[in-house]
Amino acid sequence: MDLTGKIALITAGAGGIGLTIARRFTDLGACVCICDISEGAVEAARDLLPEALILRADVANSIEVRGVYDRLLSEYGGLDILVNNAGVSGPTCAVGEITDAEWEATLAVNITAMFYMVRAAVPLFRAGGGGAVINMASVAGRVGMPLRLPYSVSKYAVRGLTETLAIELGEMGVRVNSILPGLVDGPRGRRVIAEQAQEHGMAPDNYARLFLHNISMHSMVQMEEIADMAAFLASDLAPHISGQSIGVCGNFESYRAPMIL
Repeated sequence: MDLTGKIALITAGAGGIGLTIARRFTDLGACVCICDISEGAVEAARDLLPEALILRADVANSIEVRGVYDRLLSEYGGLDILVNNAGVSGPTCAVGEITDAEWEATLAVNITAMFYMVRAAVPLFRAGGGGAVINMASVAGRVGMPLRLPYSVSKYAVRGLTETLAIELGEMGVRVNSILPGLVDGPRGRRVIAEQAQEHGMAPDNYARLFLHNISMHSMVQMEEIADMAAFLASDLAPHISGQSIGVCGNFESYRAPMIL
């Protein structure tokens, strides 16, 4: 895979999966721009990726999104790859306990922000003769996940956004796909396990073993695997892959054997 000369913009790119993708893209020759809401993460990422353009921005705010694109154009002059990675896990609780604020905040980051980012990217893709959009969804957007209603609903929406944009933008040479990670061995995945364990009154390690039993390969996914899939979808090796939602999950989606207590 080779991304030499490609200009990539990655949201929530200063930590976790986003930073892993940014490093992979950089290794493959891309010019990378990262935006992230965490000022601390942004400062740390500047030390890790000094060659990248790294900005602090809330992508759920359309004005701040516009500011990111202004800086991107000023520094790089265009865009080839957009990775919509920003997302929040939302509350872990029963539907009757979800507050208005929790619902609205989850959808604002997980789906509305993607709309803002793509809307602003389209003129750049048109000017450049094409591009690639990679939206980070989740297996929770293919199989409903109890106690995670706002998150699961938002990830179903990401798949709908992906398929519709692939149709609309295909004629201008833009490919749009989504990646559906399973249980990722990273800060967010570990936090979700801890929250769900608490909701079930269990120790996190014990709950993790039960959780992994419902994945065919009985294992967590590494962040580097997500980065490799993003790099493939962004590269010239995938010229006609579009409108797809691709699981990187160890077959989380189809295996439903009884959990062993």
